[in-house]
Amino acid sequence: MDFDKEVDARGLSCPLPILRLKKALAEVSGGQIVRVLATDPSSVKDFEAFAQQTGHDLIHQAELSDSTFEFFVRHK
Repeated sequence: MDFDKEVDARGLSCPLPILRLKKALAEVSGGQIVRVLATDPSSVKDFEAFAQQTGHDLIHQAELSDSTFEFFVRHK
């Protein structure tokens, strides 16, 4: 999937992956996509809640083979 900005939050615990995403979203325009890589298992629920609360679209999430979680978030 194509994306406009990538955030590597691997090795960071909650709430740092969300804070890094927030910063990245502030740097892109509406409709652009941010890809986030995280290793914190709680990030799955955190990213879902963040999208619900902010209106940004969590368009894809997956667990990769190396226990990394991948999220694609579209700026509203």
